[in-house]
Amino acid sequence: MLALGVSSPPPSCSSHHVLASFTYLRISPSLSSSRASSFRGIRIGAGGGRMVVRMAKREEEMKDIRAKTTEEINEEVIDLKGELLMLRLQKSARNEFKSSEFGRMRKRIARMLTVKREREIEEGINKRLSRKLDRKWKKSIVVRPPPSLRKKQEEQKAAEAEKSS
Repeated sequence: MLALGVSSPPPSCSSHHVLASFTYLRISPSLSSSRASSFRGIRIGAGGGRMVVRMAKREEEMKDIRAKTTEEINEEVIDLKGELLMLRLQKSARNEFKSSEFGRMRKRIARMLTVKREREIEEGINKRLSRKLDRKWKKSIVVRPPPSLRKKQEEQKAAEAEKSS
């Protein structure tokens, strides 16, 4: 087993010869291999610890999702799929939108469905029954506008109420 440690740059490297700041790693054999690792990710090179921060945010998001009930997860999946539809409509209408939102929403939906499936596995529901239940759930969904569209509709109604009064 190897242990990683952070060290300063070697004395032969002067600061004016280095174009970017790098993290130097010192690798040494570990004496105790029985300890559990607390290693969560590392970013080597310029830019600091962006990767470590992203991994921490992802773990925080998973904790939030796991704290929700299955019904809350189902409702949020429906809302996120509606938001994804709205993004696709904005893209087809050539409106301005953030293209990174597609991936972000799809990953969030996937995380929620993963937690949902983990709970089914804990209950002893096999894959075939899970698919059957999923089909039933999808058929029972009542079509409703996504939260962003509901917000816009409420703003329009409020604006019309102000004009009429």
